[in-house]
Amino acid sequence: MTTPVLSMRGIGKRFGAVQALTDVDFDVRPGEVVALVGDNGAGKSTLVKIISGVYGSDSGTIEVEGREVHIHGPKSAQALGIATVFQDLALADNLDVVANLFLGQEATAGGVLDEETMESRSWELLRQLSAKIPSVRIPIAALSGGQRQTVAIARSLVGEPKIVMLDEPTAALGVAQTAEVLNLIERLRESGLGVVVISHNMADVQAVADRIYVLRLGRNAAEFHIDDVTTDQLVAAITGASDNVVAARRARAEGADVAPNPQADLLVEDEEGKA
Repeated sequence: MTTPVLSMRGIGKRFGAVQALTDVDFDVRPGEVVALVGDNGAGKSTLVKIISGVYGSDSGTIEVEGREVHIHGPKSAQALGIATVFQDLALADNLDVVANLFLGQEATAGGVLDEETMESRSWELLRQLSAKIPSVRIPIAALSGGQRQTVAIARSLVGEPKIVMLDEPTAALGVAQTAEVLNLIERLRESGLGVVVISHNMADVQAVADRIYVLRLGRNAAEFHIDDVTTDQLVAAITGASDNVVAARRARAEGADVAPNPQADLLVEDEEGKA
């Protein structure tokens, strides 16, 4: 099996009296899309911030390409080949695509900005993602939500990372824009990168992910291969509710044998009585 590009074991993080993460394990392999899902407060954001260097872990180990590392901050994470696209994208609306792609890491020649090199590299990155952006000199304010997400993802590739993390990449996007972003994720996988997608949208997760990690109350609740899991199983792992009215009704309809659950049966009978 391929060596994980990122491997985390026994990760723990505490904020005062609150234990945010406890003994969390997490692996990402090259050319793989791994989804990280969970309810609000499950620990997803804390884990992502540990990987990206915003927080330090209190316990556990982190390995990048089989070598144990210590991530001391965002620049340390970037140096290790870890790029993060946060939900707010952090784009400057008044600047064009080129300026946003190289913001803080501008190419220079003879002490001045090398606009030609940056523009050429911008087109190269956008072509790599099969992006639909008419011009790299158009202001970010004139782009759609999907195009802005494209620019943010392209910017994460400037430093040639090994891992790209996308925090809620399809939030607040329309159907066409969501499809565009999911295609970008496919392009990242085809490039051989390890991709981590944090999302609440189960349809998007099931459309692009190879494996899914479920966090619940700061712990590993489940790990699934995409071919072996249903939406019901995902929701049950996220909520911790293996028995519910919907599942009980479906089991009855299919004539399946289910473990007795008087409370669920009572609720189902009550619902059927109202129908």
